[in-house]
Amino acid sequence: MSAPPYLLIEAAFGRPTERRPIWLMRQAGRYLKEYREVRAKTTFLGLCKTPDLATIVTLQPVDLIGVDAAIIFSDILIPLEAMGLHVEFTESGPVLSNAVRSRSDVDRLIVPTAEEKTPFVMQIIRQVRKELERRVPTIGFSGAPFTLLSYAVDGGNASELKKTKPFLMSDSQTAHVLLQKIADTVVDYANAQIRAGAQAFQLFDTWAGMLSEHDYLEFAWRWMLYVMERIERRGVPLIVFVKGGSPFLYRIRELGADVVSVDWTMDIARAKDLLGPSVAIQGNLDPHVLYAPPGVIEERAGDILDKMRPHDGFIFNLGHGIMPDIPVEHV
Repeated sequence: MSAPPYLLIEAAFGRPTERRPIWLMRQAGRYLKEYREVRAKTTFLGLCKTPDLATIVTLQPVDLIGVDAAIIFSDILIPLEAMGLHVEFTESGPVLSNAVRSRSDVDRLIVPTAEEKTPFVMQIIRQVRKELERRVPTIGFSGAPFTLLSYAVDGGNASELKKTKPFLMSDSQTAHVLLQKIADTVVDYANAQIRAGAQAFQLFDTWAGMLSEHDYLEFAWRWMLYVMERIERRGVPLIVFVKGGSPFLYRIRELGADVVSVDWTMDIARAKDLLGPSVAIQGNLDPHVLYAPPGVIEERAGDILDKMRPHDGFIFNLGHGIMPDIPVEHV
């Protein structure tokens, strides 16, 4: 039985759709009361590693919000834990107690086999696919190599790259050894998700936009390309998202992604012009707009839709994830 013509998949490949598909980054999360009820049963990592519970929260936005895709409930740090880093989630965010600071720290990390070390992720995908019964497609994801390096080196919240940038500058050779290990891990992790049934796959490079152009190309773009060239697509569209990546769109379009997701810092029509007609685009409402009254939200979303009206290959999304205190009615 052939797959139905999912709106998101059609748009990802640049084909016309009867309406614009929509999904939202961090759509399964704390803004939903139903999510909080499930989350109360376990820890955050426990939720990520319990397929039955993760399946429930993955499906919630499809049922409650009506989005056109289900992105699996997981976390971008899962591969780092599989590599040998100790990951905890506290009230203030993730903490990696054995952060990477030296070549010996890099040498102790393994390149894991995803099927062996993170089988729960693949089980979540299989269960979500079964539960959806062909209603909407299932999206798998991973952090990109540079972003995973930043968490590994900063030991947690990497938003300012306080330890990552000195690490890159003082020992770039070791940084590339670490990036090689992470990139090989991400390739295997992505391919395992696609084999398990992910129907689209997104790479998140959350902190690459904090780099200079020179360092972005050396430490982020180069390794994103390495991963992209080794993913076994099997007809699955690949989406890349570089938060703060607007200055680098001219190179991001060369990564070979089917879809480039853009944040809110650039007008989406200008971003589309820079990406060109051969790449689909996803985005890019500022998630903070969801604090505004409904009329303002409609106006701002409508502005994006109007700008994209001349183009096929458009997926509506936020420019980053939903904040946990956003009113669900606004979503």
